Amino acid sequence: MTFTGQHLIDGAWSGADTGRAEAEVEGLSVAQATEAEIDAVARAARRDFRAVAATPASTRVALLDAIAEEIDARGDAITATGVAETGLPEARVVGERGRTTGQLRMFAELIRDPGYLGNRHDPALPDRQPLPRPDLKLTKHPLGPVVVFGASNFPLAFSTAGGDTASALAAGCPVIVKGHPAHPGTTELVAQAIAAAVVRVGMPPATFQMVHGAAPAVGAGLVTHPEVAAVGFTGSLGAGRALFDLCAARPVPIPFYGELGSINPVFCLPAALAARAEAIGQGWVASLTMGAGQFCTNPGVILGIAGPDFDRMAAAAAEALAGAGAQTMLTPRICEAYGAGVAALRDRLEVLGETGPVAEGRAGRPIAFRTDGASFLVTPELHHEVFGAAGIVVACADADQMLAVAEALEGQLTATLQLDMPDDTQIAQRLMPVLTERAGRILCNGFPTGVEVAPAMMHGGPYPASTDSRATSVGTMAIDRWLRPVCYQSVPDALLGT
Repeated sequence: MTFTGQHLIDGAWSGADTGRAEAEVEGLSVAQATEAEIDAVARAARRDFRAVAATPASTRVALLDAIAEEIDARGDAITATGVAETGLPEARVVGERGRTTGQLRMFAELIRDPGYLGNRHDPALPDRQPLPRPDLKLTKHPLGPVVVFGASNFPLAFSTAGGDTASALAAGCPVIVKGHPAHPGTTELVAQAIAAAVVRVGMPPATFQMVHGAAPAVGAGLVTHPEVAAVGFTGSLGAGRALFDLCAARPVPIPFYGELGSINPVFCLPAALAARAEAIGQGWVASLTMGAGQFCTNPGVILGIAGPDFDRMAAAAAEALAGAGAQTMLTPRICEAYGAGVAALRDRLEVLGETGPVAEGRAGRPIAFRTDGASFLVTPELHHEVFGAAGIVVACADADQMLAVAEALEGQLTATLQLDMPDDTQIAQRLMPVLTERAGRILCNGFPTGVEVAPAMMHGGPYPASTDSRATSVGTMAIDRWLRPVCYQSVPDALLGT
């Protein structure tokens, strides 16, 4: 389990020593995928696609379980490497490792039951008048080779063996992972675990492949290769939109499932503020600062109606922020971008309690700002995510202005209502239709950080939160992204393998 910085191509580790580049982690260098290597992984994945797609569900169950076991067997090394590369606390990485293996086993359990395919059968009605009905059978088939882009903020659960990879393998699609330069060592150790599982189960060698490459040309080359059938992405709006546009501009466009983040607004309704303003302010800061604010569900904006109760909430938030220290961020580059984003907010807004230097080296300190609803409405720049623990407290003039702010929001992963029933019922009922249009997940009396991995979870939302509001990257419904429905009309069972 030594780090080589090489690619995994068609079952073999390779990558020239020339052309290597420094990773975002100091002291590590990785091979940079060439055009020839990108072509090789894509062609190998296409070559093995039909064999992978034809494997019985029981074999794919065995593969997913084997990957989880191989990750567990390398657990200490993966954890130590993940902590060293990302600066995340050991407990967080251990928990995320458990989530990763849990996802793999969840999809293994899902495909044990063929119901995941959504099979439908309309038997023939030869005597129906005025016209007979033919026999119709519908099932779903794997799309083809899938490219997965690892995320910087989840080096395990949204990376090499994360939800995109697990769901695509469960569906029967070969996977090509584009490793993230922020954690190349973690990427490679997990790729070694998957490669061992592929051999152990006897799957084709190109069932899983991985390439390194920080240059934009590597990602572009993968998503535009004609043998690639779909893409899964978790990352920034800018990078995601660029790749999405490349997928759409191909001679044969392909689906791009991008999760691009959001500001995840929290709406504090009057009765809730009257009853527990301080607790709401403290809870918001705890969620805002979790993981140095580097979650895609980070609640970047909290809103309420101006008045004494709102001021109590804001004061409690300011006090909590004053006691929150700096945290190590994922990379120096991410911390630098956080500092730039905070500086732009500082030029526009009042600081809600000064907290000292915000970004130094790799350490990010949380900060919040205050504005009013009218200013928020006319300043679109405030509606954009700052990746890190930076938040905005918005004092709305009244319920109508709060509703106007909700209407003005872009698509979100989440929206939260802090409410006390029945007193907040009327305003909540006005907000719910708007938030249902704007967000993929709506919470009441909680905070959005922490995404339960469960069948009913929706982790996606209207653009720009994600590129397809019908798709989720968390939960069992994620498998539907990699499956294509096919109807068979009057086709003999012998041709269907039934």
